[in-house]
Amino acid sequence: MDARMLDKLKILAESAKYDVSCSSSGTVRRNNGKGVGNTVGGVGICHSFAEDGRCISLLKVMLTNYCIFDCAYCVNRRTNDVPRATFTPAEVVEITMEFYRRNYIEGLFLSSGVLQNADYTMERLVRVVKDLRAQRFNGYIHLKSIPGASQQLITEAGLYADRMSVNIEIPTESNLKMLAPEKSYESIFQPMKIIHQGVLESHEERSRHRSAPRFVPAGQSTQMIVGATNDTDKDILRLSSAFYQRPSIRRVYYSGYVAVNTYDTRLPALKQPPLVRENRLYQADWLMRFYKFKVNEIVDDANPNLDLDVDPKLAWALRHPEFFPVDVNTACYEHILRVPGIGVKSAMQIVASRRYGALTFLQLKKIGVVLKKAKYFINCRELPIMGTINELKPENVRSLLVAKPAKKGLVGQLELNFDQPVQLVTPY
Repeated sequence: MDARMLDKLKILAESAKYDVSCSSSGTVRRNNGKGVGNTVGGVGICHSFAEDGRCISLLKVMLTNYCIFDCAYCVNRRTNDVPRATFTPAEVVEITMEFYRRNYIEGLFLSSGVLQNADYTMERLVRVVKDLRAQRFNGYIHLKSIPGASQQLITEAGLYADRMSVNIEIPTESNLKMLAPEKSYESIFQPMKIIHQGVLESHEERSRHRSAPRFVPAGQSTQMIVGATNDTDKDILRLSSAFYQRPSIRRVYYSGYVAVNTYDTRLPALKQPPLVRENRLYQADWLMRFYKFKVNEIVDDANPNLDLDVDPKLAWALRHPEFFPVDVNTACYEHILRVPGIGVKSAMQIVASRRYGALTFLQLKKIGVVLKKAKYFINCRELPIMGTINELKPENVRSLLVAKPAKKGLVGQLELNFDQPVQLVTPY
């Protein structure tokens, strides 16, 4: 790679880092020995994370960071004085193949600013993925769809990409108009509808003919910015819930707003991204997808924003003490799943294990239940160690469970899910 290409790569990789709608699961594209790459097995997509939490397992790059739009929240907005560069489709193909052969990457995440117009940009993106597949590239490809692009181009792109995404960015149309007056919900939702319809038609066609071409086999995703507007968590999660009603939507990503354009008075003056709020939204998203929670149970008119001190599952439990205690030896799976400190895997193991005898606190601990939380919300064959939530009162249980303030430099130590503590920092 010559110096000119390397300079372009540095600029366009840096420009792409704020897009966190990057996922590599949900597809099977096996290597039959005649091509390069694989999305499954030991040589498939390997996930790694940068210090800011963003996925860097793919070559994450933009085709160009020139853009005709002037969105207030975007670092690549038209009026910003930033280094600009543009790859040709052939250059993206060359870099991807070269990096893949050297085992630097496991796939490609390709987005772009809007150059000239939507169709012109989308046509160049399609040329990249089409040429990669022509060279027998079997690795994972996540392609951004350009709002306003024609149905023909989006449909063609879906035949070569594993996943496509269109970022909605702002959860309410009024705030989108305020920060990005050149965009509209119609231009964003239209490609999402085209992708959704293509996925459904592909599934139907492949149910009749196994040799029928696949269309976006890993589905589509989207991203919303958190903290750039006055939208509540209720606004964000209700939109996410509506998206998840469509089978083609696999993930909604939440990106804490990074103040890249501090001079724009339409934007809040944040010293740092709202990392804790972003984390709570991911936890709430997890509840909707895997814990059978409805969005109105997590946020409502009385509680439009998530509690930043406790995870949303615990917050729900503290608001509904009448639901507890849950007897782990007799309760159904759905009720056990609502206990703070019990995850999906633990709940399944509890239901399976109790067929052989009543469970004790020691057995629950061996299963993986986080007893420091769960002990206030369950009953088993033993008496509760400290009493249940109804005996201690919700406010007292809350004071016992609220985490102590993190030390300086450890702001990122949060619980992403309800069972395993992980390192979380801001990413999309």
